[in-house]
Amino acid sequence: MPFEARSVMSQKEEFVRLALAPGANVSALCRRFGIGRTCGHKLLRQFRAQGTTGLAERSRRPRSSPRRSPPELEAAVLLLRQQCPAWGGRKIAGLLEREGVGHLAPSTVTGILRRNGVELGALGGGAQPFIRFEHEAPNDLWQMDFKGHVPLRHGRLHPLTVLDDHSRFSLVLEACPDQTTETVKTRLITAFRRYGLPWRIATDNGPPWGDGGRNNFTMLGVWLIESGVSVGHSRPCHPQTLGKEERFHRSLKAEALQGPPFESLQQAQHVFDTWRHLYNAKRPHDGLAGAVPLDRYRSSSRDYCETVTPFEYAEGDQLRKIQQKGATSLFGRAFKICNAFAGKLVAFRPTETDGVFDAYFRHQKIQTIDLNLIRR
Repeated sequence: MPFEARSVMSQKEEFVRLALAPGANVSALCRRFGIGRTCGHKLLRQFRAQGTTGLAERSRRPRSSPRRSPPELEAAVLLLRQQCPAWGGRKIAGLLEREGVGHLAPSTVTGILRRNGVELGALGGGAQPFIRFEHEAPNDLWQMDFKGHVPLRHGRLHPLTVLDDHSRFSLVLEACPDQTTETVKTRLITAFRRYGLPWRIATDNGPPWGDGGRNNFTMLGVWLIESGVSVGHSRPCHPQTLGKEERFHRSLKAEALQGPPFESLQQAQHVFDTWRHLYNAKRPHDGLAGAVPLDRYRSSSRDYCETVTPFEYAEGDQLRKIQQKGATSLFGRAFKICNAFAGKLVAFRPTETDGVFDAYFRHQKIQTIDLNLIRR
């Protein structure tokens, strides 16, 4: 998406932060953001010289405020709280320091809010945090889910969210009209073109990414595997598996969905774009020791391929083309594979147990077959 498609400043800042990351490929990022290399390097020079303010055509903000008086700091605290009513002392203090406005202890911020009659704890917080675990590097795992059904003034809104597990970076926050395979696929392609491919995507077991059955693969999952992305599903009735997505949804609800119903999907998307940039680049994250997701996220080195590339299975694999309704056979024994693989070539790989085979579709293990339990 070129810069002019959505918020120009947020896209510029996202570009330079990713381009300045160690090992970043600036040319590839320029291509993904839809800008020329000359423009990209110009933005980098301006950012190195002036920081975020250098990205704006005209900026009225001073480069530094070395001696802000207490009234001005107090006004800044109250303004930020007004803009982000779900934030407490830690987040407000962290962002003010990060932006160079001034250094305040979280307890001081809380005191300012209380002195000015601001009710604390009305929004956000209150729930016990999930036990934190994360993958070692960006793009090792993306978590994906819909944030339920949100009412519009007329109709329904389905927010689609995709989060990087390592950095908590919000890759997708889209106001969708439905939860169909084509809707999700279109949004994922946009993300893949911008950020590259992850190694794996984790989802829950509902449609369109799960069918709730034994094998739990759908057409969307088959497309992801063909694109080079492994697919994983959470344990049934165990939301902690997608804990970062659950926590992201809680923040989204508290900070962006508290107002009256949106008039349209377009209005919702405008709010989402603004909040997503705030979340990624400004909002201190407790799970990142006060850093922001953009501090830790790095774009993937794996480019998205617009067409399905050929795949070669290992020597010794038993290859079968899956028939309609998932039917196939092996050594005279007929059985079924998930319907989503109909028409696809699947490999059956022998295990250490005689008569037991692991079924693979390209790089993904999809099922284990025990021929000893199947009659001829």
